[in-house]
This record gives sequence, structure tokens and C-alpha cells, in this order.
Amino acid sequence: MVLGGLFTSRHQWENVDNNQLPTSIPEVEEVGATSAPLLAASYFIGAQCKPYNDDFMLCKDENNGGTLDCLKEGRRVTRCAISVLKDINKYCFDEFKLHYECLEQENHRTGHCRPSEGVLGKCIFEHMKLEKKIPGVEKQIHLNPSPVYQGTSKDKQKTAEFLKAREVKESA
Repeated sequence: MVLGGLFTSRHQWENVDNNQLPTSIPEVEEVGATSAPLLAASYFIGAQCKPYNDDFMLCKDENNGGTLDCLKEGRRVTRCAISVLKDINKYCFDEFKLHYECLEQENHRTGHCRPSEGVLGKCIFEHMKLEKKIPGVEKQIHLNPSPVYQGTSKDKQKTAEFLKAREVKESA
């Protein structure tokens, strides 16, 4: 259908920016993760990518928040985040999936998903030597074995079933 010289049709519209970036700015793929997996991996991404993120924030500070002036640094952060997610998927996919599915079911309330978070954290530390550290907090809440509020999720049950199934699989 043509309206006033414009082509309009269902399912034909594309959101494509045809403006090319300068060649001085390196290409980078998209992270390609939704909010729950990003939340599940966020502290590990933060730990691994801290130097790149610090460079990016310093660049933005030096350029009065000028994001365009800091695209190179920003893309380094993105590439680092992608590499962390790839490593998590390579070494701890099942634990990662268990935790981010809990976060999706529990509306991203991390307190409701501590059992699966513990399993994921243990796996990531064993394989990648990264651990979750909340900055500026002396006592890390996620390490508390018996928190006052434990939530109402089914995460404890699902995590126990996951660990039991893994035990059976390993003993077979």
C-alpha cells in the first residue's frame, strides 16, 4: 500500500540505521541476552570487566558524559561482557539456566533465588575464578546461610532436585 509516496505494509518495516560508524570505531556484536541472564551474570561481568568499565567511565567523565567520544571504550566493555557470558555458558550452562529461570519466575527478586545463586556462584568460581562481591558491603548477604527473609519461591526445591539429578548422573 502506498500512502503519500511512503510504502506502508504490515511486517515490512525495518529499524535499520544506514549511517556508518567511523572506521576508527571497532565493530562489536550485540550481547543478545535478556534481563534475567544479565542480572544472573552481572556481578561476574563486573568482576571480569572492571578495567574496561573503569576506562569507559573515565572517558565519559573526561568528556562531560560524551558517550559518542567513548564508543571505543564502550565497545570494549561490551566485548568483555560477551566473553564472560560465553564462558558462563561454556562451563556452567545448567547452573546459569537454573538461576536465571528462577529470576524470571520471581520477577527478578534475587532474595527469592539464593539457593540457585549459590550453585551458580560455586560453579563459576571453580571454573572461572570469579566470585560475586557486592561493593561497599562488609557482610555479603547472598552468603548468609539462614537469612531472616527467605522468600516464597520454589527455588530451594528446584535447586535440590537439580543437585540430586546431577549426583545421580555423575554416579552412573
